[in-house]
Amino acid sequence: MSEAADLLFTNVHLATMAPGAADGYGALPDAALAVKDGRIAWLGARRDAPPARTEHDCGGAWMTPGLIDCHTHIVHAGNRSNEWEARLNGATYEDIARQGGGIMSTVRATRAADVDALLAQSLPRVARLLSEGVTTLEIKSGYGLELEAEARMLRAAREVGRRLPVRVATTFLGAHALPPEFAGRADDYVDALCERMLPQLAGEGLVDAVDAFCERIGFTNAQTERMFLAARRLGLPVKLHAEQLSDQQGAELVARHGGLSADHLEHLSQAGIDAMARAGTVAVLLPGAYYFLREKVEPPIDALRKAGVPMAVATDCNPGTSPMTSLLLAMNMACTLWRLTPQEALQGASIHAARALGLHGEIGTLETGKRADLALWDIARPADLAYAMGSNPCRTVVKDGVVRAAHIAV
Repeated sequence: MSEAADLLFTNVHLATMAPGAADGYGALPDAALAVKDGRIAWLGARRDAPPARTEHDCGGAWMTPGLIDCHTHIVHAGNRSNEWEARLNGATYEDIARQGGGIMSTVRATRAADVDALLAQSLPRVARLLSEGVTTLEIKSGYGLELEAEARMLRAAREVGRRLPVRVATTFLGAHALPPEFAGRADDYVDALCERMLPQLAGEGLVDAVDAFCERIGFTNAQTERMFLAARRLGLPVKLHAEQLSDQQGAELVARHGGLSADHLEHLSQAGIDAMARAGTVAVLLPGAYYFLREKVEPPIDALRKAGVPMAVATDCNPGTSPMTSLLLAMNMACTLWRLTPQEALQGASIHAARALGLHGEIGTLETGKRADLALWDIARPADLAYAMGSNPCRTVVKDGVVRAAHIAV
């Protein structure tokens, strides 16, 4: 470096998560890392560290890239613990739906909430993720299902990124469910999404990507493709809730459109895997929903691994099927339920999660030139992050080169 760094972290072990590392972690023991202008300026052996204006002795802790939760529905109003309790007491999904429950109960609560109300409920959920080293978060809409309510959700998501030290990527999920006012008219609703809602929201700068729920109880392959074509006309990348409950060839569809990710994937076929591998589409694994719904069909982890499809791990934080605000727990679940290795789980919450958001050029690894989004951990080895259920060993988080405590008040 030609001039002094702004910050220097010394006496630290680095898990760089750089691609191609022989151990998968890219471990650099007894290292140092320098930050300049919010970016990683240098990293290497501690003895070779450059001068810096401020130095932090990390006391032998481990440092990773800031974690990335690449699939959430974390901005919403209300909760559905009453429905969960009713199911445990023997009620069926049909019983709950007849009583006005299910996703429409969240839609009603979200439609009734203004941006401030959405923030009041959502910020504490986000803060819990941040306390575990998360520095980047995807937030979907999809509980408004009409223009103004979807806009409020997306505005609240943007405001989360202004109020808390987290990078927020927004995703328009208008094609999440059919709203009651369009009952029996799914194609008309897709027309409204493609011709009015998405263009207006994108024109306001509220949308970073477009998603849909392609499923027998959601939207058809053809309807989903119409959403993708509308997104691509606006220059927006696409992703998809695919193959969660059945194989609708959604993974093949999103791969054909160069999609960032296909998410859930419990019923993914070999044809879908091959299409994703060719397109570089990331498989986003969501063990929280699998666990909460007590599903039995596992995503085809071995086949994804053999095909070289990158696998991300996310919380899927939502009120109906995965009310979880712990990415570390999601990592543990992915290992315990589906036999990911701890190395794969950490890759899934860093480098592969960054790729699932199209941000791998900026974040996800400790490499010179990338944003200085860092997490410092009191652990003996990187595998500990996925190992200890309910543990949070995060000591310090650095966002864009600014050091803060892991726990923040909202």
